[in-house]
Amino acid sequence: MAVTQSQVETALKEVIDPYLEKDLVSAKAVKNIAVDGAKVAVDVVLGYPAKGSKDALAARLKEKIAALGVKDVAVNISSEITSHSVQKGVKPIPGVKNIIAVASGKGGVGKSTVAVNLALALSVEGANVGILDADIYGPSQPRMLGVKMKPESKDGKSLEPLVSYHLQSMSIGYLVEEDTPMIWRGPMVTQALEQLLKDTNWKDLDYLVVDLPPGTGDTQLTLAQKVPVTGAVIVTTPQDIALLDARKALKMFEKVEIPVLGVVENMSTHICSKCGHEEHIFGEGGGQRMAADYDVDFLGALPLDIRIREETDSGKPTVVADPECQISRTYRDIARRVAAKLALQKKDYAAKFPSIVIQNT
Repeated sequence: MAVTQSQVETALKEVIDPYLEKDLVSAKAVKNIAVDGAKVAVDVVLGYPAKGSKDALAARLKEKIAALGVKDVAVNISSEITSHSVQKGVKPIPGVKNIIAVASGKGGVGKSTVAVNLALALSVEGANVGILDADIYGPSQPRMLGVKMKPESKDGKSLEPLVSYHLQSMSIGYLVEEDTPMIWRGPMVTQALEQLLKDTNWKDLDYLVVDLPPGTGDTQLTLAQKVPVTGAVIVTTPQDIALLDARKALKMFEKVEIPVLGVVENMSTHICSKCGHEEHIFGEGGGQRMAADYDVDFLGALPLDIRIREETDSGKPTVVADPECQISRTYRDIARRVAAKLALQKKDYAAKFPSIVIQNT
């Protein structure tokens, strides 16, 4: 049975992408519809990495087109990650398309663990990813990534990022001994952060995840004023005390006009490894209520699980230790949500404009 291009397009509009939360035609992700007699071929280009979900999406699209009476259907889904707009007056970082800040407002909520697993999940989904450990006083990424080397400098001015599990990384922890305290005042800390970010030779990153220290002080202000941040992710636990500070972190990003991509609730529930009993140790639904109160997305909930702690402490975070376990699947789902929210933002066309040169002739 012969169908028209408009019929195929109408059928495609019935499939809502679970991460973009809109149909692919409205999201301008459908790039080509080719109808050749009884054959239909569709090309879809997503603005976020989706290795773990594209097969299911392709199957749904094929089903809708087949329902028109088409027997030969081909759906090709790929991803193309572009740069998105940042704060006004802030220059982009060479080699970095998008910067995602991960913040909590309060210490002890597992923000660094979420940050490293989020970065690894984005990588597993098909993106080129880096992580910057912005916690000068308490760097934890070297331990979590199992890296004990010092970064090289080829020109004596810039640093080469260290690579672990296909993830480019930089941390003050690579430059000092693990038990050496950083007894620095605020200005030195902010200068160190800027140097670690701008003097690292990041190589063609789709996303740079910045693991921020707790609070809303000097480091966060430097990030807001001098670093081109595309979006922020807030990590909290359901506990009221953690939520109080998480709300402050969210409001800080709003004030400096950095979009909040959503809220992740960590340590959401504990399941006993012996009997399977589930218990909400830190309360229930706090992250969802906070997301609803501030009209931002709830990105997902992660359990309080001994495996997460053991694996990050041993230098092999959960997403790479067991990519197919339920915890890893949740991290990958959160990563796709974060990247999809970012993909819906305005694109940054600055790099595409030609530079104007005035010559005397």
